[in-house]
Order: sequence, then structure tokens, then C-alpha cells
Amino acid sequence: MRRIRAAAAGAVTISLLTAATACGGGSSNGGGSNDSPKTLTYWASNQGASIEIDKKVLQPELDKFEKQSGIKVKVEVVPWSDLLNRILTATTSGQGPDVLNIGNTWSASLQATGALLPWDAKNFAKIGGKDRFVDSALGSTGAEGKDPAAVPLYSMAYALYYNKKSFADAGIAKPPATWDELVADGKKLSKGGKWGLGAEGSNVSENIHHVFVFAKQHGADFFTADGKADFTNDGVVAAVQQYVGLMAKDKIIAPGNAEYAQNQSVSDFAKGKNAMLLWQSASANLKSQGMSDDAYGIAPVPVQSGTPGTGTNTNSMVAGINLAVFKNSKNLDGAAKFVKFMTSDSEQKILNTAYSSIPPVKTAQGDAAFNTPSNAVLKDTLAKSAAALPQVADESQFETAVGTAVKELFAAAAAGHPVTTASVKAELEKAQQQMPKK
Repeated sequence: MRRIRAAAAGAVTISLLTAATACGGGSSNGGGSNDSPKTLTYWASNQGASIEIDKKVLQPELDKFEKQSGIKVKVEVVPWSDLLNRILTATTSGQGPDVLNIGNTWSASLQATGALLPWDAKNFAKIGGKDRFVDSALGSTGAEGKDPAAVPLYSMAYALYYNKKSFADAGIAKPPATWDELVADGKKLSKGGKWGLGAEGSNVSENIHHVFVFAKQHGADFFTADGKADFTNDGVVAAVQQYVGLMAKDKIIAPGNAEYAQNQSVSDFAKGKNAMLLWQSASANLKSQGMSDDAYGIAPVPVQSGTPGTGTNTNSMVAGINLAVFKNSKNLDGAAKFVKFMTSDSEQKILNTAYSSIPPVKTAQGDAAFNTPSNAVLKDTLAKSAAALPQVADESQFETAVGTAVKELFAAAAAGHPVTTASVKAELEKAQQQMPKK
């Protein structure tokens, strides 16, 4: 969710989710049908550098599906700044699409509304079976012990992208493996109007993804084992302070990045304004902005010490996009056919190549096209050192509340105010107060 007015949007998100959960579903008629067998509506998330690029990627595939099935798909590419609130509004009104993309971190929250079709064994059988998908992707499809609320479509992981020329000019021989090394390198690279690292300080989702990883590296979680918010424990406070400190204390991120919320840090990296970037599967985005593949390297996201792995050396969240169906669709059979088409081996290769993501379908992921050096880093991260965000019903509120707290701390850093343990804890306390009471 790339929100500029995140606080207001967050309030809408929380109230909508509460309403949706209370009513138990997003359907005014209580169920779906096949009353409109010739059409489908599809909300696609903005995966490319622009909405227009996404339309160019998707339309030929939708035309292919129409030719095969006789079903016309009307697609709308929805910006991340609008997507979650659009979905939550649809769950309460019943006026949503047939098929939609959801960020995989939202799976449990949207599952709790009761508006999405459950992917039980019968529904999975319609698309070739659950065992076609890799376990890491299935781990972010809904609450544990329940049938998934969605099907994996694109898998991603965070990596460190670094400008080879900038590193060579600064006399840096290899990418940093620890945060101390990244800060030291960043200080060497932050000169002459250029900066060591880019960030998206107003991007609520980006904020959450990074502080989640930092929290794991500090041995902390944002929720207790029984699902209660625990935003102010020492590990979480230290994690948020360390991340925002890259701007506030270490000064390797430009203060202007506090306002970034629409991939500006990716554009800055492509233009050589930042020497390093922490991003999900960025290769296609960078290529679309004119940066050649040999101009940058890709390495694992740093850890506190040692090498990436599980537990305190987690260095990415399990990122990705899932494909969901509103259970009040008037073309349930057509929606199942469309999900089967989009997760077929051939389409998985086409779409994940276009977005430089990793297919969550086992056979497609094993294709030679995804055995590039850059994909090797992402695949290795997903397999060995990535963790799923909390699959709890309150996850979307958590993203909004804590992501906004981090945004406020970045704004303070940009204004020259110190980001202290006390100020971090105060913002996280405010975030925790916004969560539903248990």
C-alpha cells in the first residue's frame, strides 16, 4: 500500500474491516452463481513501473484467455495506494470484481471478512491441485488451520541492489553483508549530491516489510503467540530505531526520501542518484527505466552478523501477490477457469518473467528462464531466510498503524529531529492503541 495520506486511509481501513467482519461477508445475496458466464471483472495490482506497463503485459494474456474460453475479462489495474481500501469497500457493499489480486500479507485479514471464496480441496482440484504450489507461497494464503483465502500468483523476496560503478568509484570491492558494513559503505557513497541508500518513507507497506525483517533480526515479533499486538517490546523498538536511523543517525538516506511513496527510490537508483536499494524483485522495473542488467549487482539483504538464514538472520518477508475470488461472483465457474489459466505453467513463465518475480508454481519455478544469477538470490532467500508476515485477522490494521508510525518517524528525521528510543516507543504506543481490543 503506497499511501501518501496514510493516517486517514488507515482509519478507513480499520473501520471497514471491522464492519466487514461483523457482517460476515461481502455479498448481499449470500453466495455466487453462474448467471454471467461470458464475462469476468479482474482487479490487478500495479506490479510494473506504471499502470500502462501492466496493461501492456496483461492484455495479450487476457485476450488469449478469451480466445480459449469465450470469456471476456475486463481488467482494471489498481494502484497500491487504493487497493486495500477498494477491496474492503467491496467486501461490505458486495460490489466487487469476480477475481482480484491481493498482497499476500493481507490474506488472513481479508479471509476474516468472509467475502472471499475458500480454496478447499474441491476448488484446488479445479486448478490442478494444491501440491502444484511451493510451501513458502502457500504459507501466506490465510490463517493457519483454515482453507486458503487465495492462490499464489507471483512470489518475490527482498534483495540488495547495488550500483557497480558507484561501488568501484568509492573503492568498495563487494556488497555489504551486515548492517554495519552497509552503513560504512553508505557513508562513503553519500557525497556529491548522491546518497548511499534509497527508501520510501511514506510507503506504509515498504515500512512494514523492512521493520518486520529488522524485528526478526532483533529476535522480536509484533504479535504474541496468542495473536495480541505487542508493538512496544524492546526488540521491536530497537528494530524501528535502527531502520529509521539509516536516515536519522547514519545519514545515508536523503531526507527527501521521507516523502517517497510511489517507487521514487527505484527511479533514483536507476538514475544513479542512490548507490543501493532494498527492493522486491526490481529487475524488470529497473530495465523499464533504462538501467541495463550489467550496471548493478544483486546480493542478499544484510543481517546483523553472520549469514542469512532462519530466525534472527531472516532477511526478507515472504513477498508476493495472491489471486482471490469473491464468493458472490456471478461467474464462479469462469473465475475458476481464469485462476487455472493464470497459474498454468505457461502463463506463470510469461507473467513472472515480465515482472522479474518468481513463479510460486513448482514446475514453472524450475524452468531454465528462472535460473539467472539475480533469481538465484531471490529463490535462495525464499527457500532459506524469508518469513511470512503474521497471518492474523488484524494484519491489515497492523500494516496501517505501524507503517504510519514509521512514516511519522521518517518525517521527524527529515526535519532534523533525533529519533530516540523514547520517540520510537511513543509512536509505537500510539499505533498499538489503534488496534482492536482483545
